[in-house]
Amino acid sequence: MPQNMSSSLLVVLINHVRSFVRQKVILTVYLNLLFFCFQLWLIFIMASLAFILGVLGNITTGLVYLSPTKTFWRIVKHRSTEDFESIPYVFKLLNAYCWVYYGLIKPNSILVATVNMFGAVAELVYVTIFLIYAPPSMRARTAILFGTLEVGFPAGAILVTQFLLHGDVQISVAGAFCVVFSMISYGSPLSAMKTVVITKSVEYMPFLLSLSLFVNGGIWTLYALLTKDYFIGVPNGSGFLLGTAQLFLYAIYWKPKSSMLSSNNVENGHQDEPLIPDSGPLSKKS
Repeated sequence: MPQNMSSSLLVVLINHVRSFVRQKVILTVYLNLLFFCFQLWLIFIMASLAFILGVLGNITTGLVYLSPTKTFWRIVKHRSTEDFESIPYVFKLLNAYCWVYYGLIKPNSILVATVNMFGAVAELVYVTIFLIYAPPSMRARTAILFGTLEVGFPAGAILVTQFLLHGDVQISVAGAFCVVFSMISYGSPLSAMKTVVITKSVEYMPFLLSLSLFVNGGIWTLYALLTKDYFIGVPNGSGFLLGTAQLFLYAIYWKPKSSMLSSNNVENGHQDEPLIPDSGPLSKKS
């Protein structure tokens, strides 16, 4: 009898252990499945958010690329480039080329390519207008610069990266070119900030351009963080910080009279226009 009871207790104990193990296995599988679903959901949300930010960035950047339209309408209307300089637009066109190429060779970066394709077309139109209406000396200088930077350099860079470099190295080299050209263009916003501090006036730092530098840079910085693309993040993060600093300066030194003058200076171009992912000036010769 005691032996039978011991056997029964042992059977009951074994059954309990089996039941516990079974429940634990089921719970583990369920938790793993739940975690896997959460990861999929998180990836979907991140991808969707990145896409939305990319689309918003395309819109803001497209507007920035169109911002010189008023200036070039003035050039066409007066049939003269007056004192406007062509160099900024030549460099902006080269910068757009670089980002188009980068967006095409890097997987899942088509939104970077599309907006800069539009920008390249816009900048090409601007440079063409300069070539038509510029005086002979400026036309010759612009043509030489255009041939060197818009034909020779891109052709050489594409040949090297396409045939001598491959995979991540190719993408990194193209991205590095984009970062360099983008960062160079921030010289004008820094110069504008220096002028504001010295003169204690925002006359030469238009509010809308500072705001667009802030918004545009912020959108593409968030996009870069979500996609882990630091080649986009570095120049746009810099643009965002510059835009933030300019808005702070604007809040400190803004005066009603300066504000009205600043609006007039948008056309005269005393500060760069922000691009994707950087800035380019509407400058005049000094």
